[in-house]
Amino acid sequence: MSHSAAALKKASFPINGMTCAACSGRLQRVLGKQPGVQSADVSLASERADITFDPASTTTEALAQAVSAAGFSVPEQTLTVQIGGMTCAACSTRLEKVLGKVPGIHSVSVNLATEQARLTVPTGVVPPADILDAVQRAGFSGTLLTSDAEQHQQAMATARKASRHDLTVVLLSAALTLPLLSEMLAHFGLLSWRLPPMVQLLLASIVQFTVGLRFYRGAWKSLRSGSGNMDVLVVLGTSAAWGLSAWRTFTIPHHPELYFEASAVVVTLVLLGKWLEGRAKRGAAAAIHALMALRPPVARVLRNGQEVELPPEAVALGDQVIVRPGERFPVDGVVVKGDSAVDESLLTGESLPVAKAPGDSVTGGAINGTGLLIVETTAVGSNSTLARIIRLVSDAQASKAPVQKLVDRISAIFVPVVLVLAAMTFAVWWLGFGAPNLAFAAAVAVLVIACPCALGLATPTAIMVGTGVAARHGILIKNAEALERAHAVTAVVFDKTGTLTIGQPTVGSLHPVTGTPEALLTLVAAAQQGSEHPLGKAILSEAASRSLPLPPLQGFQAVPGRGIQATLAGASVIIGSRVFMELNGVAVPPALEQTASDLEQQGNSVIWAAQDGGHGPSLNGLIALSDAARPTAAAAVQALQQAGVHVVMLTGDRAKTAEAIATPLGISDIRAEVLPDQKAAQVESLQAQGYIVAMVGDGVNDAPALAKADVAMAMGSGSDVAMETADLTLMRSDPALVAQALDISAATYRKIRQNLFWAFAYNVVALPLAASGSLSPALAGAAMAFSSVSVVSNSLLLRRWRIVVAKSCEHGSH
Repeated sequence: MSHSAAALKKASFPINGMTCAACSGRLQRVLGKQPGVQSADVSLASERADITFDPASTTTEALAQAVSAAGFSVPEQTLTVQIGGMTCAACSTRLEKVLGKVPGIHSVSVNLATEQARLTVPTGVVPPADILDAVQRAGFSGTLLTSDAEQHQQAMATARKASRHDLTVVLLSAALTLPLLSEMLAHFGLLSWRLPPMVQLLLASIVQFTVGLRFYRGAWKSLRSGSGNMDVLVVLGTSAAWGLSAWRTFTIPHHPELYFEASAVVVTLVLLGKWLEGRAKRGAAAAIHALMALRPPVARVLRNGQEVELPPEAVALGDQVIVRPGERFPVDGVVVKGDSAVDESLLTGESLPVAKAPGDSVTGGAINGTGLLIVETTAVGSNSTLARIIRLVSDAQASKAPVQKLVDRISAIFVPVVLVLAAMTFAVWWLGFGAPNLAFAAAVAVLVIACPCALGLATPTAIMVGTGVAARHGILIKNAEALERAHAVTAVVFDKTGTLTIGQPTVGSLHPVTGTPEALLTLVAAAQQGSEHPLGKAILSEAASRSLPLPPLQGFQAVPGRGIQATLAGASVIIGSRVFMELNGVAVPPALEQTASDLEQQGNSVIWAAQDGGHGPSLNGLIALSDAARPTAAAAVQALQQAGVHVVMLTGDRAKTAEAIATPLGISDIRAEVLPDQKAAQVESLQAQGYIVAMVGDGVNDAPALAKADVAMAMGSGSDVAMETADLTLMRSDPALVAQALDISAATYRKIRQNLFWAFAYNVVALPLAASGSLSPALAGAAMAFSSVSVVSNSLLLRRWRIVVAKSCEHGSH
């Protein structure tokens, strides 16, 4: 079959799951057989499929499905589109439905507060032009955003420009409307004169059809797509007031009763409300824009001994960057030269400067103190800490809380219901009571006062402010669902090492059975050369500080939760717990058993060592290591308990060691000697007792338990695996942040409930008042504008949230 070259299209997909040339060859054959495909080229090296096809015979979505049917996959990507022209919750609901029907889009979430649409699509399957066309068909404008901070800054600049334009329009509308109020003032006897009807008609017409033209455009686009929004209500109400007044101006010669001031005041007040709402929404997004402003515009890089200024995105891994006093770090890196104190407050919430010396890591966006530093780059672009923080906060602010689903359903039917109520109001007053003037005024008031704006803004604005405030204090929240769940937590499970303790154990004492302490340390350190365990690192560090030569490691095997087995100089070495010794048939002298018990009661972790000399393993001795509790741990536990939260400590240590750490902190529920694969079961047991469980951890071993918990919290100093699994990431290794995270979650959820209550209560009270004729159209317009502004302003009060500082408890809990 021949195809016109002009009619053919090209698509390029990344492919996951290919392992060899046979895979790429098979996929290429599968794609080549698809209807309408002229050519398909699948590259194993680039892991991409480049396809030329006839769009009349197949689609990119069908081609992606063929990839899946062949046993491979097209990875998904998230696209963000900045939306222009949304006025209320009905708009965002309608746009979600339109975008959801675009072939290839898997999920879509439209946020009225951020004015953004977040879409999940297979990479390369849905052309951006198709998405923007769908946005335009729905009656809005759209701009595809990249993750680059500069794009967001450009969006903010556009928003500020639009705000200045809107303010100018509001002032013009107000200037034209004020003379019309003489009619209303004369009605109340406050003035003895009023404008001639023809002058009123001229002024009101300029406001209605010039200033208010945006409402007609929005209403037409909404109705053309088969639904209604706020613009429809405003246009119907104000057009009716203007039309009746214009008809009376020409048909009643002397002192006709006119409603020009009602139509003009409503337009002016709605515009004023939208301008105030926009200012408030930009305030709600202040945290994310403050983060985006952290990265400096240039980086000073050493190239061939010369200092070169480059954009941060042009810096390569391994480049050395010069950071002068008072400057921001353009990249993540490690200090290679210089000493200074660094302000990381906007990234971690830590108010005090942190000392940095060679070997210490620094984070892009932090502010250098008084010393000049040379930093070797370890992460740039999207892999940097700052980029990851911005991405997490942006995702959280764009996500929808579960409660929002109910609001969206209500908003979808809100406008039709209001139209029916307005018609019923008009009919009752005119046909039932014979009062056409009151019927008209009441129906217009119903149309104007009922708007789903406040409903649409109630949840997203609170989430925007709440997640922004949390980020400013070093708490990163993955999504709105996690924020909503966290307020209900009734039990917090702490992994001991690295969360309640500092996570940097040190060697306390050496207890050899035979030989010298140095020989015991050398044996254990040599076996630990293949270990990543914190205790193993502590032993290696102690051996290095004593300059002990270590024999080469010939074999290594880790036994999770038990210890390690290694081979040194042809001999088998067993290092681990007391239980591990028993499992391997190692005899332990009673005296050393008592020594170990005493050490564990003092809070030490005990590592046993045995070696096989050819006649079975025999004990070499034990090493005691200590890991001090974090200074804020006791106060953190106390804060949680005072909030009614049950605190649990989970550890693989022996019970005596666990008690020695937990008891001074005030923790009574201690779960010791728990293997890594048993941690998730402990979380499940608490859930079975009716607790809503938050798990706090920092290691790879904690990932299953984090995944099982209702709310997963990872320490920022922990592993990437734990942070990826977590719902909340604590940027400082400070257990006090746990109570603060739950508190900001509760405060945000309270704001959501307050906002929803106000939005619903406003309509419940306002609609009957308007229908009863108790509110004039002008007052209805003012009330409608006030409802949206009040909801956003209430959300902004969250910015006043302050942390409760956990004080160091040197003598246990008080």
